[in-house]
Amino acid sequence: MSTALSAHERVALSLARQGMMNHLGVRLLSATDGRVELAMPYSDKVTQQQNGFHGGAIGALADIAGGYAALTVAPEGMEVTTVEYKINFLANFQGGEIRATGRVTKAGKRIIVATAEVVHIDDKGKRSDCAVMQQTLVPVLKNYG
Repeated sequence: MSTALSAHERVALSLARQGMMNHLGVRLLSATDGRVELAMPYSDKVTQQQNGFHGGAIGALADIAGGYAALTVAPEGMEVTTVEYKINFLANFQGGEIRATGRVTKAGKRIIVATAEVVHIDDKGKRSDCAVMQQTLVPVLKNYG
């Protein structure tokens, strides 16, 4: 008899398989059905030429947070893949970390729509809006053990 994994376990196991996210130091902060929060620390791996967080790193964190929120509502044995996303960068920051909170807006049989809000948290704990993203994902069959 198989036991279904919790949302947190499902996301944690998948995140461990993400080479890029591991390389960038991404941490799972929380995962519940339809909501996932991730953090990425500031480092020279995630900066652009002006030493702020690179838009590609911000976009990757938002995409993965929304994607994992979608994974928490996808049927067992399924993964999700992003087919498109749109992101608005609100401000750029240095130091501290950025956190992305992904939320499922609509979970359908063929598509899942999710959003992510990205905030910067400085070394003193001050939170500032960084980016907002909306994405469309599709459930796909899990193709690994």
